[in-house]
Amino acid sequence: MRQWLALLMLSGVLCCPGVVAQQADSEQPETEIRVVDAPADQAIATRLGNITAAISGLEQVEISVRAGVITLQGQVANAQLKDEVATIASRLEGVVHVQNQLQEQLAVRSRLAPATEKFREMLGTTVQMLPLLLLAILAVLLFSLLGSWLSRRNSLLRKLGLSELATNLGMRFVRLTVTAIGILIALELLDATALVSAMLGVAGVIGIALGFAFRNIVENYLAGVLLSTRNPFAIGDFIQVDDMSGKVVRLTSRDTVLMTLDGNHLRIPNSQIITSPMTNFTRNPLRRFEFNVGVSVTLDLVRVRELAISTLNNMPGILTEPPPRVLVLELGDSAVSVRVLAWIDQRDTDFLKARSEAIRLVKTAFDQAGIEMPEPIYRLHMVDMAAQDADNSAPGRATAKPQAIQSDVATVDVSADTTIEQQLTDELNQSAEENLLPAADNNSAGKPAD
Repeated sequence: MRQWLALLMLSGVLCCPGVVAQQADSEQPETEIRVVDAPADQAIATRLGNITAAISGLEQVEISVRAGVITLQGQVANAQLKDEVATIASRLEGVVHVQNQLQEQLAVRSRLAPATEKFREMLGTTVQMLPLLLLAILAVLLFSLLGSWLSRRNSLLRKLGLSELATNLGMRFVRLTVTAIGILIALELLDATALVSAMLGVAGVIGIALGFAFRNIVENYLAGVLLSTRNPFAIGDFIQVDDMSGKVVRLTSRDTVLMTLDGNHLRIPNSQIITSPMTNFTRNPLRRFEFNVGVSVTLDLVRVRELAISTLNNMPGILTEPPPRVLVLELGDSAVSVRVLAWIDQRDTDFLKARSEAIRLVKTAFDQAGIEMPEPIYRLHMVDMAAQDADNSAPGRATAKPQAIQSDVATVDVSADTTIEQQLTDELNQSAEENLLPAADNNSAGKPAD
C-alpha cells in the first residue's frame, strides 16, 4: 500500500511540475538582486583604471574589484580628489559598493606638485600672450602720458575765470579720464573686458566706503574749491566766523589759516566757513564804532548830544561824512542810556585806538561840563533837616557851576597799527605751505583791521 502511495505522489509531481515550481517560488524572499549581462570584475577594474590614469593626481590609486565591489587604495593629493574618485567609481555599471581606503599625501613635494603644475600652465599662457601684454602696457603708458600733457594745458580753464584749486581739480579729472580710456583699451586687447564690470563694481563699493570714511576731507576740499572760486576774502582781510576772528593768512585745500590779533595761528575747516556766517571787516574801508553812555535823568539830552558830537568832530581820525551821531536808547530809573556812533577810515585809522580815544574824550568832556554819569545803584542819605537849612541859609555859599574846558586832543593817537600786518608778511615769506588765494597788493596787505 505504501509503495502505491509513493508512486502516486511521484506521478503527480511529474505530471504537474508548474505547481511544484509555484510553491517553491512562493517560499523564496520577495526581494532579490538580479544582474543581467553584468560586466566582469576585470572590465570594471580596467575601465576605472583608465579613468584615474587620465586625471592628474590619481596616478597612485590601486584598484581591485571582486563581485562588483571596488576597493580603492593608495594616496591622493587632497580630500577633494579622494571624494571625486569614489563618486566616479560608484557610477560605473555593475558596481555594487565602493570601499574608499585612499589616504591623503602629507609630503611637501606632493602638496606643491599641483601648484607647480598650475604655475607652469600660467607661465606658458603668459609667454603666448606676451606680445598682447606688451601692446596693452604700451597703450596704458601712451594714454597716461597724454593725460599728463593735457593736465598741464590749463589755459582754457584759466580763461573761464576758474580758481587755481578748481583748475587743478578739472585738470586732474581730465588726466584720470584719459588714463582710464587707456586701461579699457588694454583690457580689450587682453580680452578681459569682463573684468571691467567687476572693477567698476569694486570701485563703486570702495568709493562708498571711502566716502563715508573721508567725508570731512571731501567736504573741506569741495568747500576750498568754492571759496577759491567765490573769493569772499583775500590775504590780509580781517574776518570773523562765528566767534573766531583774525587776519587771513592763506587758504589751503583743507582749511583756512587766520592770524589772530594775539599773533596766534587759527585754522578753520573750509566746510565750517562755507556753512557759517562770516563777516569781512576789510572789504569796506569805512567802519563805524559805537559805545553806550549813561547820563543823569535830570540833564538836558540835547546839550549832552551836542557836546558828544562836537567832541568827536574835534577828534583826529573821525570822519565828518558820515557824521557822528548820538541816539537815545532807553530811559532807566536812575540814568538815560545814549549811544555814540562815529565812522573811521581803516586805511588810515586803527579801529580799536579810535574807539578807545573816543570813549576817553567823551568822558573827559562830560566830566568837565558837569554831566553826571550815575551808577545803576540806589543810595540813601540820612541828614539832619534843620542843620541842612542852616547851611543853605549861610551867607556867601553858592552852587558851583561847571566850567567848559576844552579836551586836549594833541595826545590822541589813532594811527593804523601795522604789527599784525608785519607778522603776516613775515609768515607769507617764510612758509612754503600752499596758498590758493592770490597775492594781495600793497593797499590790501596793509589794511588795518579790528
